[in-house]
This record gives sequence, structure tokens and C-alpha cells, in this order.
Amino acid sequence: SLVRELGLDSIEFPESDYGTVQHQGDLIRIGVIGFGTRGMQLSNGLGFIHPDDVKKKQLNGTFEDWMAQEYLNVAITGICDVFDLHAQRGIVVAENRVRPGGDGAPVLPVKRYRTYHEMLADKDIDAVIISTPDHHHARIAIEAARAGKHVYCEKSVAHHEQELNELYETVKKSPIVFQLGHQITQSVVFKQAREIMKKEILGKITLVETTSNRNTANGAWIRHLDANGNPKPGDESTIDWLQWLGETPYFPFSVDRFYNWTKWFAYDTGLIGQLFTHEYDAVNQLLKIGIPSSVVSSGGIYYWKDNREMADSLHCVFEYPDKDLTLLYSGNLASSRSRGRVFMGHDASMELGNNIMITADRNSTKYQKGIAAGVIDTNSPMLTYNPGAGQIDAVTSASDKYYAARGLTTTLINGRSVDVTHLHIREWLNCIRNGGTPSANIDMAYDEGITCIMAHRSYVEKRRIEWDPVNRKIV
Repeated sequence: SLVRELGLDSIEFPESDYGTVQHQGDLIRIGVIGFGTRGMQLSNGLGFIHPDDVKKKQLNGTFEDWMAQEYLNVAITGICDVFDLHAQRGIVVAENRVRPGGDGAPVLPVKRYRTYHEMLADKDIDAVIISTPDHHHARIAIEAARAGKHVYCEKSVAHHEQELNELYETVKKSPIVFQLGHQITQSVVFKQAREIMKKEILGKITLVETTSNRNTANGAWIRHLDANGNPKPGDESTIDWLQWLGETPYFPFSVDRFYNWTKWFAYDTGLIGQLFTHEYDAVNQLLKIGIPSSVVSSGGIYYWKDNREMADSLHCVFEYPDKDLTLLYSGNLASSRSRGRVFMGHDASMELGNNIMITADRNSTKYQKGIAAGVIDTNSPMLTYNPGAGQIDAVTSASDKYYAARGLTTTLINGRSVDVTHLHIREWLNCIRNGGTPSANIDMAYDEGITCIMAHRSYVEKRRIEWDPVNRKIV
């Protein structure tokens, strides 16, 4: 069979120890800095949930899977947020007794910290999760590392080369474990892709194309109105606005900026920091491409004609001449057409989503005979891996195509749906307890950070941006 011919029957797919491990060692006390939507999701990954979300999960049928998450032997003992409402919600989540581990989980007091400095100065906090708006990530992570706290930092890691270099040096000199918030490596599908890549089924890869398409106001980061079109809560009496602004230029209080910060250069890099980061991580974790020699970005504000500075249509070309490779990124916020993530080789291409589809190239050298004999059809995938089926097989059903288009939020382990964010946090905690290096460590974070800063600067400065590998700086 084709599977045997390509050597895929001998692939050792990694076995998961998930659900069989007791997380020994001391309880890890965690502080969450920034308790918005992502702070809530990360808390769910730790095993903590808001009572309202229990009801939602029960209604949509995901509560049982959530309760079956491994108990990670952690407690959220600190919450820091500039918005009183978010901080209070965080405390309710941290104190809720409905959680994996049940009555066996210790009950510790939960403290609200007015500033992240207060939290970092507290010896009773062992590790922090940073899920603030992006313009705070690097600064808080640097200070957390200096304070000896382990760091789980959401992407994007930094906006400026200087702060990224400072973070890199600080983490490298420190004994802490740093994990950047990218969870794709935890997906079973990704682990399979890595094994398939080793077999060189695709031939020489010279082009990788990654894309992001969304077509809603929420997807374009317009998030200050509730479902009924009314402004969400928050004013200067409940939000510490100066602390929220941090080191960015002063601007009078604005609910628009507070909720929709992704629209402005002062606080973010838009499509690059929010969406391309995931794409870059997926490619870099598979191909270890590192920092490109040059980047050219183009695009503009073509649809969302509001007060934004951020492009809603953006295209970036990353060149890797030493690897004979181009990485092409295209993002658009006014179309929801799915365009995939494709690795293009001389002999075949691989589309990696929530499953894997490999299609032979009609001009392949390697598969020339099979194509000529009619054994391989180049108009449809010759191989697919669907974690739901648990094996590699030929494409047989419409559901395979459905899975292929799915995003990466959960993965199947032993027939049960498991949140990949939870698995990523688990990896970080395991490294804190037992040593080892997490998959999204500071070296991976640095490569990604530089790549994103180059792409953003190319867009803003309207020029080709280059990397000087000798002096390790952007030029």
C-alpha cells in the first residue's frame, strides 16, 4: 500500500502520558496579571472556572471534558488587573471549588494586587501568567524574571527590539522557566506532522504559505459594545487608566482604546502580533527556520474605515535564502474564506490544520511512476491524518475535509477532547517541577519576536527590513 511504500507504517507516533501522571512536588502558587478574556481561558486551562461558565459548558456539552482535565496541583493565589470588574471576576474564578481535583484541591486565600509590582514583590507567588494587552508583555516579563517568578507570557512577546533583547538576556541569566503562549505544539496533529516531516515525503520545501481570514467586527478587534450594542462597562473610577497606558504616550481615557487596543500601533502590531504569531510558531516549530534575512510587508485599511492605524489587509514576505525558503503570510479581516497553512515541496504539499492532508505534485519526481500508473491521484489528497480516526489513511469521507478546515483549540487524547492551552500550561508546570525546556522557550520567543518586529516595521516604514546576524540587530 501507499502508506507502506512511503515508510509511514513504521512511524512511531508519540504516546501521550496524559491522564496517567500525578503532578508530584510542591503546590505551585500562581498569580494572573491581566484578567480579561484570555486570562479567563488560561485559568480554565489551569483548572479554574467561573460559576457562569460552568452553566455554559453544561449546556454546550463540554463540561465533562473540562472536569476530566488533569489536576495540575496549582492554586491561583493572586489576581492583578487595572479594571475592578475584571479583578473581581478573577477572584470569583480562583475561589470556585468546582474544579478538577475536587475536594482534594487545597483552598488558599486569593489576593487582589493593585499593581503587578506588588504581586512580583510577594514571596508567596511562585509563578505568573501574563495576559495583559500586548504593550505590557515584555516589561512585566522582564521584571517577573528579575523577581525570580516563572513566566507564562501570552504572545506577542515584544514590540521593540530593545525590550526583546533585555527580556532575552534577563531570562537567559535567570533560573526561571519561560513559556510563550503558543499551544499548537501540544496538538496530536502537530506531533504527527513532525514525524511525517522527518520522512521527507514532501521533497525539497521552498515555499510555505500561511493565512488568516476573519470577517466580523469582533474579529477586526471592535469589542467595546455588548451583544445589544451598548458600551461595555468601565470608566476612570473603575479603571486605573495611567497604569493601563504604561510606557505608551498619554491619551485621555477611552473605552474604545481600553477594549479595542489592537487597533493602535502604541499597544500592538495587529494582524502580525495577534494572528501571524501563531502561524510563525507552527512553521518554526516544524522547520526551525529562525529569523529571516529580510521582510517586506504591504497592505492597508481597505474595509474597516474607523479610527484604526492597523491594517485590515496585510501581506508579508519573509526570505530565508540560506534555507532556500520563502514564508508568505497573508491576512484579511473582510473575508472569512478559509485559505489554510500549506508547506509546498517539489514532490507533495502538506496542509496542516486540525488534520493533515498531503497531496502529490503532478510534476513530482518521487511519485512520477505512481502518478503515471494511476495509483496516485494528484487532484485529491493521497494521505490524510485525522486524530479522530487515530491513524493515517486515505481520504474517504466528507468529515475528513471538515476536520481539515478546523482551527486548533482542542486535541483528541484517548478519545477525549482536551484543551491545548491546558496542555501547554501543563508542559510549563512540568518543566518548573522537573527541569527541562518548554517548547515555546525564550529562544523560540526571541526568533518570533524579531521576525514580527521586522514585519511590523516594514509595514510602518514602507521599506524592506533586514536582519544583521553578525551583530544580531535589525537594520
